Amino acid sequence: MDSENSVEFPYPDLLERARTALSNSYCPYSKFSVAATVLSDDGRIFTGVNVENASYGLTICAERSAICTAISEGCRKFKAIVIATGAASDDCIGPCGACRQFLAEFGTKWDVYFTRKDGSYKKCTVGELLPHAFVPESLVRSVNTYVS
Repeated sequence: MDSENSVEFPYPDLLERARTALSNSYCPYSKFSVAATVLSDDGRIFTGVNVENASYGLTICAERSAICTAISEGCRKFKAIVIATGAASDDCIGPCGACRQFLAEFGTKWDVYFTRKDGSYKKCTVGELLPHAFVPESLVRSVNTYVS
C-alpha cells in the first residue's frame, strides 16, 4: 500500500462530493460518519454514506452504499473510490473487511483513496488492499477444478 501522499489530490471533485455527503450519514450509534464517492470507467460519479441500524449487523457501509448506487444505475466498472470520514483523529481510515471484499468483486486494479480532513491521503489499489482476494474468477477456477 502506498504511503502518505503529499502530491495534489487527483480527484478533488470526488473528494468534495464525499465530504459534502458526510452530513447525510446516518450514524446515531457510533457517531462515526463515512462517505464514499466512486468514479466509473465511463466518468459517472456515485456517492454513498454509512447507514447504521440498531441491529448492528445490518449496517451498510459507505463504500458498499456507493457501489450499490452505481450498480443500480447499470455501472459495473470503476476507476477509483474516495473515502472520507468524520473521524476526530487525523488517521486515514480504510474500508472494513466486508467492503474490501465487496470492492474486489468489481476488480482489483482500481484505486482506493483514504482521505484526511487536511487533504492528505493514502492511495492503493483494491488488490493491494485485499491481497489474494476471492474474486469471480476464483469461482470459475474452483468449478473447473471440481468438475475435472
